[in-house]
Amino acid sequence: MSLRHINILTPQHTINKVCGIDLGLKEFAIITNGTGIYKIEHPKCLRKAEKRLKRLQKALSRKQKGSKNREKARKRLAIQHEYVSNARNDFLHKLSKAIIDDNQAIVVEDLNVKGMQKTDLAKPVSDSRFGTFVRYLEYKADWYGRQLIKVDRFYPSSKLCNVCGYKYNKLKLSDRYWQCPICGTYHDRDINAYINLYKVGMERPDFKPV
Repeated sequence: MSLRHINILTPQHTINKVCGIDLGLKEFAIITNGTGIYKIEHPKCLRKAEKRLKRLQKALSRKQKGSKNREKARKRLAIQHEYVSNARNDFLHKLSKAIIDDNQAIVVEDLNVKGMQKTDLAKPVSDSRFGTFVRYLEYKADWYGRQLIKVDRFYPSSKLCNVCGYKYNKLKLSDRYWQCPICGTYHDRDINAYINLYKVGMERPDFKPV
């Protein structure tokens, strides 16, 4: 399988049986289906606009309360927040629609987003809007007659060798790569995770190839 970036503005029209999606902070998502492996970069909407938002917030705080200038500054800040929100939602809608268009079944992990927001990764997790993305997949799957399969958040997708099934319990969150001690396969943790998610869908009787 080839590894390349998918163009989310022009989804393919060949319907595949199953795709597996691994969401993360290095890439927004890594997707595998019958046609290949695709990396989706983070739009980083909030992080890209952060400097401007801080500048507008600082300008607002300097204005006298109740003044016309303060109201103008407040509107400028609100417009910038709305721009960030619209840009993020546009990305999530286009990506979820492209995935739904191209696949009959979508397998994704049921992430503990609230728990992740209580860690040092709170800001990038919040900017990613993983929970919103999964909700978009859910209602679009319902609309277009697709099946969304949520895998339990405790499923060790990164720790299972996708070749022999060995579970590498020593894998830490900081480890990006690991080698299976049984079959010797060298794994990128993210690629290994979404291949395992893809296999979850393919093992279902209604999607298993004959």
